[in-house]
Amino acid sequence: MLVESRPRVLLADDHAAILNALERILERSCEIVGSVNRGGSLLEAATRLRPDVVVLDLSMPEIDGLEGCRQIKRVMPRTKVVVISAAYDAELSQEALSLGASAFVLKSLMARDLADAIRTALREDT
Repeated sequence: MLVESRPRVLLADDHAAILNALERILERSCEIVGSVNRGGSLLEAATRLRPDVVVLDLSMPEIDGLEGCRQIKRVMPRTKVVVISAAYDAELSQEALSLGASAFVLKSLMARDLADAIRTALREDT
């Protein structure tokens, strides 16, 4: 029987309560390799930890989620990015996807949708 490995995930959000919620939501299906609470720490953490997926808040201090996505995809093109946001904005969602994000998930729906978004992102061709 082939055992599927759990994806390595880096979490990025500036609110500790959201980071804790993300960990609880993903702990059974993913290996959480780290978390950051500032956009300025994101690229360093990603290059050091080499996650399969980065779950990234759109609104972060220092470097916002769009710029964070741009930097990660430039340096680590095979790493998948799933953007999360408290509010839906069609323009920002489209921009995140155009920068290489695999999915855009509302925080209000992350308990329901985030694990599926990660699984779908990992099945994408790179």
